Amino acid sequence: MNDQIQYHEHLIPLTREQLLDKLHAALSDSRFAHVKRVEKVAMKMAKRFGTDVEAASIAGLCHDYAKQRPDKDFIAVIKVKKLDPELLNYGNAIWHGVVGAEMVKDELGVQSEDILDAIRQHTVGGTYMTKLAQIIYMADYIEPARDFEGVDRARKLCKHDLGAAVAYQTKHTLEYLIDNNQPVYPQTLTTYNAWVPQYRKDL
Repeated sequence: MNDQIQYHEHLIPLTREQLLDKLHAALSDSRFAHVKRVEKVAMKMAKRFGTDVEAASIAGLCHDYAKQRPDKDFIAVIKVKKLDPELLNYGNAIWHGVVGAEMVKDELGVQSEDILDAIRQHTVGGTYMTKLAQIIYMADYIEPARDFEGVDRARKLCKHDLGAAVAYQTKHTLEYLIDNNQPVYPQTLTTYNAWVPQYRKDL
């Protein structure tokens, strides 16, 4: 399915093949394989939930574009673009989404805020998430190579209730961070408060 898609909505000034070349140059082989799996899952979910398949392809491929960039690149972008200085207290796990979206915009030419927000939110979620953002958040979590306790439940939720799936991932991500004594980025907490209580009966 994804090999046949032709980009034509001017969401990115590249063909899919050109985008893949740029991603392959920016990522390790294993990370490159991951983004292609996420793209495939995201496109299927976009069809299922009635949102733009081309946007899902681009966001799925680009969500980890900045994953393997050095810390200094992110710090420079945070300072030059006057992003929230609180970001400087975190690292790649947060940066590659929230700050990486700025790199996708500047370096790959993506101007669609829907796509950029999906990239920004794929690590931390948000109080409000478009359907596309929810799809990328979940496609990254459930792509076929993922193998952890609870992933099958997440995959089932993604087939019929996207909101409950977002709540499920958010709850389990927060539990993981707490169990491992990791810092919690404030937006992760606001995502939890926005999504988990309303879906408590489904989790």
